[in-house]
Amino acid sequence: MSAFSQQRRIPKKRKFVADGVFYAELNELLNRELGEEGYAGVEVRVTPSRTEIVIRATRTQNVLGEKGQRIHELTSVVQKRFNFADQAVELYAERVHNRGLCAQAQVESLKYKLLNGLAVRRAAYGIVRYVMEDGGAKGCEVIVTGKLRGARAKAMKFQDGYMMKTGDAVNHYVDSAVRHVLMKQGVLGLKVVIMLPQDPTGRAGPRHGLPDVVKIHEPKEEPMRAPAAVY
Repeated sequence: MSAFSQQRRIPKKRKFVADGVFYAELNELLNRELGEEGYAGVEVRVTPSRTEIVIRATRTQNVLGEKGQRIHELTSVVQKRFNFADQAVELYAERVHNRGLCAQAQVESLKYKLLNGLAVRRAAYGIVRYVMEDGGAKGCEVIVTGKLRGARAKAMKFQDGYMMKTGDAVNHYVDSAVRHVLMKQGVLGLKVVIMLPQDPTGRAGPRHGLPDVVKIHEPKEEPMRAPAAVY
């Protein structure tokens, strides 16, 4: 290792903090820019030659723009904001396979429904119905808090199906997202929680089953043995 690279080396603690701050700022930037395009998260892949940023969205064509103009503009903004060298960062758009199982896409949809004046109860039940019927989820929960009708703030919860709250399975089976909406009467808090189904392929949900699900197999038929001869 050269003396220059030793001088430039950062401690691991600072590196983790810097990576976390970079991801949080990038996520906030893309969320503001691509909220209407169904932004559903970002993945950062660091390679020796460059940094690849994969944007997950429901409408990838709008993210790319006409002849890729919008994705080039976003690349330029990210490059200048985070001081990347030329050709050191590349942005890609990836389509969400099943938007009914993506909590971020659904909470963005709920946010724009409320901004367009739809009633809270109707908008929330629409999200729950779409997630359960079209998405094929095991359970769904929508929580809306704030000044919904009167001057006093309250919380409304809409749920359907089966939802796990504790245990290690929550880390694999439950997808949740939170957004804040600035309405005329004040700020509303939105939360969408989706319980994913088990999928052996790993596309729609985790491959492994829930720990409390017990599968009982039928007993195997054993061949009849002749009784031992008695002398």
